Amino acid sequence: MTDKKASNQMWGGRFASGPAAIMEAINASIGYDRKLYAQDVRGSLAHSEMLAKTGIISADDSKKIADGLKAILKEIEDGNFAFSTKLEDIHMNIEARLAELIGPAAGRLHTARSRNDQVAVDFRLWVKDEFHRVAEALKGLIAAFVERAEEHAATVMPGFTHLQTAQPVTFGHHCLAYAEMFARDLSRVRDAIVRMDESPLGAAALAGTGFPIDRHMTAKALGFREPTRNSLDSVSDRDYALEFLSVASIAGTHLSRLAEEIVIWSTPQFGFVRLSDSFSTGSSIMPQKKNPDAAELVRAKTGRLNGHLIGLLTVMKGLPLTYSKDMQEDKEAVFDAAETLDLMLAAMTGMVRDMTVNAAAMKKAAGSGFSTATDLADWLVRELGIPFREAHHVTGRAVALAEEKKVGLEKLTLEDLKSIHEGITADIFSVLSVQNSVKSRQSFGGTAPAEVRRQVRYWKKRLAKA
Repeated sequence: MTDKKASNQMWGGRFASGPAAIMEAINASIGYDRKLYAQDVRGSLAHSEMLAKTGIISADDSKKIADGLKAILKEIEDGNFAFSTKLEDIHMNIEARLAELIGPAAGRLHTARSRNDQVAVDFRLWVKDEFHRVAEALKGLIAAFVERAEEHAATVMPGFTHLQTAQPVTFGHHCLAYAEMFARDLSRVRDAIVRMDESPLGAAALAGTGFPIDRHMTAKALGFREPTRNSLDSVSDRDYALEFLSVASIAGTHLSRLAEEIVIWSTPQFGFVRLSDSFSTGSSIMPQKKNPDAAELVRAKTGRLNGHLIGLLTVMKGLPLTYSKDMQEDKEAVFDAAETLDLMLAAMTGMVRDMTVNAAAMKKAAGSGFSTATDLADWLVRELGIPFREAHHVTGRAVALAEEKKVGLEKLTLEDLKSIHEGITADIFSVLSVQNSVKSRQSFGGTAPAEVRRQVRYWKKRLAKA
């Protein structure tokens, strides 16, 4: 079958010739939707088997179709399949090749379905598969953070608000903050899978079909929980694509925040971590430079994910029910976002496992900026029974005195502190070191090493069940 003949047949008897070159170019999607080849074959195999079981086509035709589809799958995977833009999309490319291989029986495959429900089921299958890949990648990243948290449960570092030193925390506690963050991404992935786990195959063009098909059979064969319940919505729904892009965008935002911290931490001014050459580059003219390019690229690629989400939201916002050709623009965004997110997750997991932590630099920074001031205020409330607002004022005066003397709070003398509040005793010094500060934060979810280790045990159990 020639491309021109196939194209004419595809467009139907109303069109005396195939589309013009410009129409062919704008209409064709085979340049990117060829990614759906495996899902398209899966869907067609399930559809053909169902047609035979319900008596709509013969068992002999169904076997020919199955054999032909499997041969086509092998051709594509071996790189021996000739894709044609004249045949518009992956569905028609496969169907045309099937006709070449098995003859007239190929024409029976499209009974009781449309390209509208065909592309809907193919794309759902692809997105569902990608969601599962993202879930595994997120689990790997969470596990990397849990490992670093266990290793650094007692490693003291400054905790920040407004990027200003606030209170001492542990690096292990900081790592577990990202475990929580990416676990929410994992939860969103799994929620999205539940929502999209319905098969649109059998909705046909938009109204269903008069053939006695078994949609539950094809849904089960394709690994869906059940078939969709409204044929109009089935062919027009792209929520699952939007949810994928939304999940990717939120996860990308989390990855970008982490990347920003790695960029900051790896500067000489901070020196908290060092990345190996595997995740760094040098400068073309400054030999001393070691640039955290992998982290910077992760940070930048988040903009790409956000752009894809906004793009598809804009495509979908004005479409009436049911299918419109605008929806052909759904795939490139999702395909690129999936590749981008996969790379970002792999790169960040590698960086978390790879980076060398400078515990000494972290400890030194943890005591800067009068980071134990809150501990002093808490001690005044707890030991002297004064109201917190008064304790806050007394602590502020102590900080001012320490600034004047150019020393840390722990270096003030007892006489200095008594001059601010006569009730202060030598016991105050037990809370002014960064180690004692973090050790005291034993509330559930706090930064105390003992609590960090308890949360590490929780995460290990949770990941084992994930």
